[in-house]
Amino acid sequence: MTKIGFLGLGIMGKPMAQHLIEAGHDVAVWSHTQGKAREFADSLQATFCRSPADVAKNADCVFLCVGDTAMSKEVILGESGLIKGAFPGLTIADCSTVSPTESCRIAEKLRERQVDFLDAPCTGSKAGAEAGTLTFMIGGKKKVFEQVRPYFEAMGKSFYYCGGQGAGLRAKLIQNLILGNLLQAFNEGFVLSAKAGVNPDLMLDILNNSAARSGLISAKAPAVFRRDFSTNFSVKWLEKDMALMLDLSRELGVPLPLTALSQQFLEMAIARGYGDDDMCGSIRVLEEITGCQVGQNAAVPA
Repeated sequence: MTKIGFLGLGIMGKPMAQHLIEAGHDVAVWSHTQGKAREFADSLQATFCRSPADVAKNADCVFLCVGDTAMSKEVILGESGLIKGAFPGLTIADCSTVSPTESCRIAEKLRERQVDFLDAPCTGSKAGAEAGTLTFMIGGKKKVFEQVRPYFEAMGKSFYYCGGQGAGLRAKLIQNLILGNLLQAFNEGFVLSAKAGVNPDLMLDILNNSAARSGLISAKAPAVFRRDFSTNFSVKWLEKDMALMLDLSRELGVPLPLTALSQQFLEMAIARGYGDDDMCGSIRVLEEITGCQVGQNAAVPA
């Protein structure tokens, strides 16, 4: 039985930590909401910890899955962060999608304490986390990843070693760049089809049997048709990722005009109160602008 730590028990983190317990590991947990962590620990026989530092003291390897760069930095390097309880030889794997530049800086701080660090963002959303079928993109020392790979295997099915520190995050951001732009194309196409009087079910069938076929569209269109915007991957977190992509593009001198526009539409969705809904809920921005709603069987006036 290996002693594993896990920080963050949200939509993704909670089932990820649960899979580690089911794999037979002794798991110590922390959440910004202490009640959530205590309830999780009591129900699944995990170890409740009051701070990230306490998690580090009770683990040989620590995973975290938190919302953004500031959260990641705080729980790792903050006053009660992992670094305060870390010992030489500890491995920390950050499964959050955060700034590659800041992640590399975190890695350098941990290296000074002889703590190994992997950036290990994942994709698969809520369904993948619950099923244990996530895809991980890994950056850092390959030897370190191979040592802790069995723990990753409790949470996912596909693992891509992308290179040195920050490489996993860069790969994840590029993947989400394409995802975000596909989502905007979906929003525009289906609102236009509704406005033009093309049956949405028919339009989806056409797309699924054409060169424009997309797994994202096939998965999200039915939810939009039935107006189900319950969260798998929220608008606000996709917008955060798109903003990180634009930061990376500026650092590397690569213009991303389409991505910038897609990010702005996501910002509009957040401003209209849709930030916590699933990303497919962003379609309502264009629906409201055009006075047209994408329904299940026909275009329905908004």
